[in-house]
Amino acid sequence: MSSNTPQLLSPRIALLLTLAPLMWAANAVVGRMAVGSIPPVAMNLARWVIAFVLLLPLAGAVLRERQAIAQRWRYLSLLGLLGMGCYNALQYMALHTSTPLNVTLIAASSPIWMLSIGAVFYGVRPRPADLLGAALSMLGVVLVIARGDPANLLSLHFVPGDLLMLLAIFTWCVYSWQLARPPAHMQGEQRPAWDWAAFLMVQMVFGLGWSALATGIEASVSTEQWHWSWQVGAILLFVAVGPSLIAYRSWGIGVGAVGPAIAGFFGNLTPVFAGIFSAALLGQWPQWFHLTAFGLIVLGIVVSARR
Repeated sequence: MSSNTPQLLSPRIALLLTLAPLMWAANAVVGRMAVGSIPPVAMNLARWVIAFVLLLPLAGAVLRERQAIAQRWRYLSLLGLLGMGCYNALQYMALHTSTPLNVTLIAASSPIWMLSIGAVFYGVRPRPADLLGAALSMLGVVLVIARGDPANLLSLHFVPGDLLMLLAIFTWCVYSWQLARPPAHMQGEQRPAWDWAAFLMVQMVFGLGWSALATGIEASVSTEQWHWSWQVGAILLFVAVGPSLIAYRSWGIGVGAVGPAIAGFFGNLTPVFAGIFSAALLGQWPQWFHLTAFGLIVLGIVVSARR
């Protein structure tokens, strides 16, 4: 639930908008670890089923508000499709042929999509500060891609999974704008008295429906099978709590406070975190280019947030 008037970027909002990409980076790494053990679309469904159950004690009462939900079913169904049914399933599918770093680097193009969607569909023209912030942030991303050496860019290859991730990040940007610019019946006096948990819960109702449909299609055309282990259980629990409940809560607050255009710049932190996580699994410490990229991305956020 959000206001149409963006606020200044406070330390609290910056922390929340940093927490979301941190969770998404970890999600990409563990999603890659799950390849071969969990079918990707089924993993998305399992993730949201667990998150739904965990959220029930906190927000289950909203499910009794059937009239309010029915009056807004088109909007809630769209949010469920974009934010839960499409984005995460496409990301897990992408990780079958792409790497966590590639996936998160493509996701870091979100500021460009955010600004473009805002300009074309919502009449929000990007300011010079937005464009400069986008350039600084993308420079940081390129630095991570090149691992500090521009020559490494020549050996970068893209695979089908990268195209799936490009589609995924587009759906996420549309989802973010829908959160920031909801229809009239989700604003003002017509707005239901739903807190963050209740609002996420009603989105899950429709998201689970879309995810179940997609999982059924996957099961009919794919030969991938579940291979249960305690690691698989740990992965599912993590993605249900961290990238689902915590990240969606943080992102919802951030987008509602400063708008999707500025929030989108924080997405550029995801590949930096993913690079650090991937290096940590190999026993390597972050190098100078990780820290430099982090600084450039933060500078891009600061520049874009200036009024």
